[in-house]
Amino acid sequence: MRALESISAFAGRNFAFFVIAAAVIAFLVPDPFLPFGAYITILLGVVMFGMGLTLKPVDFKLVVTNPIPVITGVLLQYTVMPLTAFVIATLLQLPAELAAGLVLLGCVPGGTASNVMVYLAKGNVALSVAMTSFSTLLAPIATPAILLLLAGQWLPVDAKSMFMSIVQVIIVPIALGLIVRRFLPGLVQKSIAVVPLISVFAILVIVMAVTAANAGNVTSSGFIVFIAVFLHNSAGLLFGYLLARAFGLNENDRRAISLEVGMQNSGLGVALATAHFSPLAALPSVWGAIWHNISGPILATIWSKKDAPEPDPIVPADAVAK
Repeated sequence: MRALESISAFAGRNFAFFVIAAAVIAFLVPDPFLPFGAYITILLGVVMFGMGLTLKPVDFKLVVTNPIPVITGVLLQYTVMPLTAFVIATLLQLPAELAAGLVLLGCVPGGTASNVMVYLAKGNVALSVAMTSFSTLLAPIATPAILLLLAGQWLPVDAKSMFMSIVQVIIVPIALGLIVRRFLPGLVQKSIAVVPLISVFAILVIVMAVTAANAGNVTSSGFIVFIAVFLHNSAGLLFGYLLARAFGLNENDRRAISLEVGMQNSGLGVALATAHFSPLAALPSVWGAIWHNISGPILATIWSKKDAPEPDPIVPADAVAK
């Protein structure tokens, strides 16, 4: 078990390199990985089940005890990312499938990798986890609705069908994970360190399956899609930080919101694009899975070298009067 835990930790630390290697291999030798395309939804369900195993009631406590940063972050998540995706797709004049795929990437909730990045960046980890959880639970409503509003001009969006897909691939597995953690805490505690390894493996297979299906598209459209994803991610990281500062949040919260807004659940984007649009529409999310796990660690490393100042203490009004 300790060996598996070490491997799991190594895989988590070097996730970006594994994603890049997986994409390159699938691009060069696509045929062996094409059959895995049929299992993308199941694989993402496995990742979400793992997320459910790691969640605790205390992760949702912040939504009640200190809701302003959480609500602010989630609002930015579901406004900044979809709108910037729409603007970038329009300015770059992306083909319909790629434009819809980029907007879809902007409409999905934050990814779980952002929690690790916030920890490394010395940000507010509790806020990051609360944002991931809250935005994920809102996804069945928020993602189809925003996508229909912004991407309906490019491709038909079946909001009802997408709602059911998100419930099946996210809400149900997370709920099952929470139930297992509630009734089998001992088993979960013994195996929890291995969960990241399973999640990493599942995401790598998803990336390889979609890259294999898009081998030809990567050659013809790969560069422009990467530019679009790069601009989209950069806008999320930048505006997430600046708007959090504009709302008066402290440095720890700004870092958490920046990384949480900028790093999307690209695996969900891949699954939804493949199921409801086309493999080509999944290409922005594939690039997202690669680039988000490069930009996130870079920014986290920069911030890790700069200690965030402690939040100003809250002084009771009567104390000031005295």
